[in-house]
Amino acid sequence: MGRAIGLREDFDGPALRRLARNSKSAPQARRLLALAQIYEGGSRSEAARIGGVTLQIVRDWVIRFNTRGPDGLLDGKAPGKASILNDAQRRALVEAVERGPIPAIHGVVRWRLIDLAHWLHEEFAVSLDETTVSRELKKLGYVKLTARPRHHAQNGHAMEAFKKGALPRRWQRSGPTSRRARP
Repeated sequence: MGRAIGLREDFDGPALRRLARNSKSAPQARRLLALAQIYEGGSRSEAARIGGVTLQIVRDWVIRFNTRGPDGLLDGKAPGKASILNDAQRRALVEAVERGPIPAIHGVVRWRLIDLAHWLHEEFAVSLDETTVSRELKKLGYVKLTARPRHHAQNGHAMEAFKKGALPRRWQRSGPTSRRARP
């Protein structure tokens, strides 16, 4: 059986307990308390029981603590999938959006997300769907603007007449109420 990995020399049990007490993260505090037990001479099995984990996880905590200190015991955010576009392609996308399409070359009079996806495929051989293009543009500070829809049979004159005559010219008293006012 192999030897247990030693803990850093620059911390001790009371220091870890103090850090756990002041921690804003409950998982970090639990991990610090488990490692404090090891510093104070307890076994790794006791530390696993305190942390509510297995011995392998305690070993992982020790390795993370030894390399990054107490911050190594914080829950990290998963990095997620890397972006398909690189910085040069993003700059080219921004320039294309700012410049706008050239109808004779691009075949459109305004950029739609699908048009930008086709343009990226032609320019950089990168296949993106509309959702991904929208997400990239949002990261770059752009928002999707669309014209307000208009009904094909909408009558502009009727709208103006309604706007001008919809409200009474002066206030009028309401009719008699159905209940009498209380004294």
